[in-house]
Amino acid sequence: MELKFSAETLCVQGGWKPSNGEPRVLPIYQSTTFKYDSTEQMARLFDLEESGYFYTRLQNPTNDAVAAKIAALEGGVGAMLTSSGQAANFYAIFNICQAGDHFVCSSAIYGGTFNLFAVTMKKLGIDVTFVSPDASDEELSKAFRPNTKALFGESISNPSLDVLDIEKFARVAHAHGVPLIVDNTFPTPINCRPFEWGADIVVHSTTKYMDGHATSVGGVVVDSGNFDWEAHPDKFPGLCTPDESYHGLTYTKAFGKMAYMTKATAQLMRDLGSIQSPQNAFLLNLGLETLHLRMPRHCSNAQAVAEYLQANDKVAWVNYSGLPGNKYHELAKKYMPNGSCGVISFGLKGGRDVAIRFMDSLKLVAIVTHVADARTCVLHPASHTHRQLTDEQLIEAGVKPDLIRLSVGIENVADIIADIEQALAQ
Repeated sequence: MELKFSAETLCVQGGWKPSNGEPRVLPIYQSTTFKYDSTEQMARLFDLEESGYFYTRLQNPTNDAVAAKIAALEGGVGAMLTSSGQAANFYAIFNICQAGDHFVCSSAIYGGTFNLFAVTMKKLGIDVTFVSPDASDEELSKAFRPNTKALFGESISNPSLDVLDIEKFARVAHAHGVPLIVDNTFPTPINCRPFEWGADIVVHSTTKYMDGHATSVGGVVVDSGNFDWEAHPDKFPGLCTPDESYHGLTYTKAFGKMAYMTKATAQLMRDLGSIQSPQNAFLLNLGLETLHLRMPRHCSNAQAVAEYLQANDKVAWVNYSGLPGNKYHELAKKYMPNGSCGVISFGLKGGRDVAIRFMDSLKLVAIVTHVADARTCVLHPASHTHRQLTDEQLIEAGVKPDLIRLSVGIENVADIIADIEQALAQ
């Protein structure tokens, strides 16, 4: 009988199964290349007729073990590690879109992703239409065109912290014969499992909670294996028609549920090469081993900090889905009943200047361009990541000029609150 393991056990033991006499801990296969005894065997690898390793740009045993762990955590059939979360987002879309194609995207997404989709991918001839995450089915449907190939959203958006109605987005995507791609970085599969609500592909910036210690930039693309590409062969010719770069092989026919993942690895990673290094994959795996322990602590700490801020008369507003009365409280309870994430946004009375003075007065909490690791950190987007924008443009992008993004870590929550308190006093 095959045992079905929980997420906690998969965090610790998923992906790597050492056989007799092999290392208990996943080794770093720090090699670009792999040896074979015959030319025939290597030829079969190059023709995708059998699986194996020949060059780390395509596959590496360390990376594959970590990808397998993440796929198991999300409930997918396969995954591919990338050099960054941005690379994961690019590959997820580019695997099914080409010049002349279009996709629809929630407007509440990370600024870097927004720029990738709206500016850089436009230069490649791929168009995008942004829609409010709160749009109705009808409003979402209006954004679709005959050449639309995907719908994209973030389960919890960075930094606006909107909660995506995954079921609604999946329903609309499937009505138009396209997959729903969800960036699940902030809640992680510990707190949210988009595949169970109809999403087809999940991406992560593994740089955030998965790594959890601010050591390694990385990303991952995970496929559920549930989307039927063959039901819409005209929409997805890259998957459903012969690939001449592999002697006319058709991915859906040769690989079934692994078609999307095989194409991403064998074609896109072969040609674009944004691979995660085995060293970074090893560090990511160490982070994953405690993900199930860290996420509840991030959430309980963030809840306490959010409640403290909400009760403080120097605070103008607080945005955290764990607070009753928050716009997304009910959606968060539905999709993330055990907690959302450790990121809070809030504003202080007195606006931008007061926000800057407050942040400069913090002692334990560090000002960094990062989010979602073990240490509590803070950022003022209007002064940092979005500083090129006017106040009007900031509001258009869903970032209030006074917005402070606080990523609550796993320290003692009383110490975090004490630091906020002394900074507010100044």
